[in-house]
Amino acid sequence: MKSYDVTSLGELLIDFTENGKSKQGNYMFEANPGGAPCNVLAMLAKLGYKTSFIGKVGDDFFGNQLKTSLDELNIDARYLFRDKKIHTTLALVHTDSDGDRDFSFYRNPGADMMLKEEEVPEERICDSRIFHYGSLSMTDEGVRDATKKAIQTAEESQAILSFDPNLRPPLWETLDDAKEQIFYGLGHCQILKISDNEIRWLTGEEDFTAGVRWIRERFDIRLILVSMGKEGSRAYYGGRMVEVPSFLQKNTIETTGAGDTFGGCILAYVLEHGLDSLTEKNLRDMLTFANAAASLITTKKGALRVMPSKQEIIRLIEYRRNNE
Repeated sequence: MKSYDVTSLGELLIDFTENGKSKQGNYMFEANPGGAPCNVLAMLAKLGYKTSFIGKVGDDFFGNQLKTSLDELNIDARYLFRDKKIHTTLALVHTDSDGDRDFSFYRNPGADMMLKEEEVPEERICDSRIFHYGSLSMTDEGVRDATKKAIQTAEESQAILSFDPNLRPPLWETLDDAKEQIFYGLGHCQILKISDNEIRWLTGEEDFTAGVRWIRERFDIRLILVSMGKEGSRAYYGGRMVEVPSFLQKNTIETTGAGDTFGGCILAYVLEHGLDSLTEKNLRDMLTFANAAASLITTKKGALRVMPSKQEIIRLIEYRRNNE
């Protein structure tokens, strides 16, 4: 038996989210803890799973804020390292009228890029049922080596590997570099969560099923999830495709963390049911729960500290069923 349900490695940062204007007409920003891999853990922790994070922040005010947030959320932060020279990574999140976002990063360098290969705690990864990673920890050489060591360790320990490309073009030298590292990630995972925009960019296919076929011709991935925003989500498993509509919210504020919330719920389902012999009903139930959770996070600013509870998610699902 392993002690941890899910361990993730990657970026932990501050999302400065637009929060109105001052009396002088200046934009105001709220400093929300964020970072895709840790957002996934926050959703899992909210559902009662034991989680652990590996990463690096600055030895500064924002690093302190992030460490406090992980402690409050009961995410194990033993392997959250502090860099005394490089500051915590910051992102400014500009929100469009439809809730979509544009990111501006202060990461040249940022502390998350400073994680070293020798700092990767192999014993913690070996003690985890699932290892989850993204591509932003592969943008630069040092942290890329750390990520690949963690992936190798997870494979050797027979953990389930989960990958979310989470493409952020401004953080890559070139998009060819991004594609090369994302291909590496695809080559080592059993679970892939990929967005509609990402699968189009990666495969050149407008049709998502054709895009999944393109991926599967090159990589052996057991469960592929395509998140489609307002259109819902799909699961591809074996020869089966299941699609579930989204839970549209009238009071959506922004979509930060929606994909991570969705991904956390997917991993929670896999922890309970495994990856073998999933039925169409399993896939539909999994997507329904994940879609509902993702929709709830869009009604709040930030993500990491405001994940929905299991009760909130179930109430939303029951409301839809009773009003269909």
